[in-house]
Amino acid sequence: MCVVDEWVERVDGQDRVLGVVTRREAVRVGWLHRVAVTVCRDERGRILVHRRSGQVSRFPGLYEVEVGGAANVGESYEQAAARELAEELGMRALPRLLFTFINRIGLSPHWLGVHEAVVPDAVVQDTVVPDPDEVAWHGWLTEPELGSALLEWRFTPDSHAVFSRYLAFRSARS
Repeated sequence: MCVVDEWVERVDGQDRVLGVVTRREAVRVGWLHRVAVTVCRDERGRILVHRRSGQVSRFPGLYEVEVGGAANVGESYEQAAARELAEELGMRALPRLLFTFINRIGLSPHWLGVHEAVVPDAVVQDTVVPDPDEVAWHGWLTEPELGSALLEWRFTPDSHAVFSRYLAFRSARS
């Protein structure tokens, strides 16, 4: 499995920068680095789900609950999340950082900054313009529909961890 070679910050268990490495090296060696993802929902509470393109190097054709990728050198979680939304879905949004945690599933361990972006119902249809090289399909699912999909469809490893923590975070804030 090929990982796109990009520069990332290697970080420690407290999310402090130790140095700059390629993402390929961080994944190969298992060094912590930063990844920013966003859960998008509309005002009715539906969650944006997408299927990764068959052309992407990591997890081609699998579904995801979140949109995101590695934070570049010097980029905050929020900046990385906003950049990834623009690149993958054509969305111009200011995602709100909800929480971070060390995610040890997937390709390698990484700090995962989980964000939320609420898309107004009036612009839901016009807001998402996916990059076909990144996204093969997208749709808005209710939480019960998403719960069923998580059991039936093949999702990326991060999706289950992100969505369960996202629901727990929202529950704790209620």
